[in-house]
Amino acid sequence: MALNAQTFKTRTLTAIIFVVVMLAGLLINHWSFFILFSVIHFGCWIEYQKLIGLIDKDYLSISSFHRNVIMLIGWCFMLFMCNRAYSINNISFKGIGQYGILILTILFCLFEIVFKKNLNVKLIGYSILGLLYISLSWGLMIGLRNDGMMFKGQTLMLDFGFGFVTPILLIASIWINDTMQYIVGSLIGKTPFSKISPKKTWEGTAGGSLLCIVVVSVVGFYAIHLPIQLCIGVAAIAAIMGTLGDLLESKLKRLANVKDSGSFMPGHGGFLDRFDSLLLATPFVWLFVYFFM
Repeated sequence: MALNAQTFKTRTLTAIIFVVVMLAGLLINHWSFFILFSVIHFGCWIEYQKLIGLIDKDYLSISSFHRNVIMLIGWCFMLFMCNRAYSINNISFKGIGQYGILILTILFCLFEIVFKKNLNVKLIGYSILGLLYISLSWGLMIGLRNDGMMFKGQTLMLDFGFGFVTPILLIASIWINDTMQYIVGSLIGKTPFSKISPKKTWEGTAGGSLLCIVVVSVVGFYAIHLPIQLCIGVAAIAAIMGTLGDLLESKLKRLANVKDSGSFMPGHGGFLDRFDSLLLATPFVWLFVYFFM
């Protein structure tokens, strides 16, 4: 297949912009981190609702109130997961999130369950699954970022620590895992891994995952001096759950009969395409960090 110069330029430019925006959001401070994942949160939700609407036409009938309030409930969970560093004029994001979840959930139940003539549990179920799939993950990502912050009273003293490192380590692990699986699969892959993603092979998945754990552990421990158990744990979760996250999103796209979840990144797909692995890996990394580190 001949290389399309214009397509290559578009993909390259988009990838560069994506990397710059991601690094800026991850590295500048906790505010840029929150803004970055708030944008990702709503982007994922919009695409999720579109996919579910293609899978089940009944979901297209949900009201604008339902469509928007469920996203806001999810975003309020992200606010609730914020710590003392996230406050403006002594008004904490955590408090806003707590009351926001309560008020919006009551309103949602009143309009969608109590006042609606025809209750459709299936449609509400799709939205609840969206909360678990998207909002839970990005809320816990904020929780990971909180770890390591030190306070004197209400003042942030140190915006660094595991919370600064763990999200970057997780994202890097997923990228390395995808790269290693692709390389190993291209070289020795023969046995199909899943009908959902025909290009994946058992050899590529297993070999790439193992190399991911080795590379992340060696670089993280010897070059960056991170705890070896953190490196191994995060890399292993990224390799296993990241792969499953990719397959889950591929299944949703197959059911919806679309190639990409969206088009916010020309040549690279949508938000769910870019963050499918991270969505499933994040809750397990949160559990690992908070219970074993």
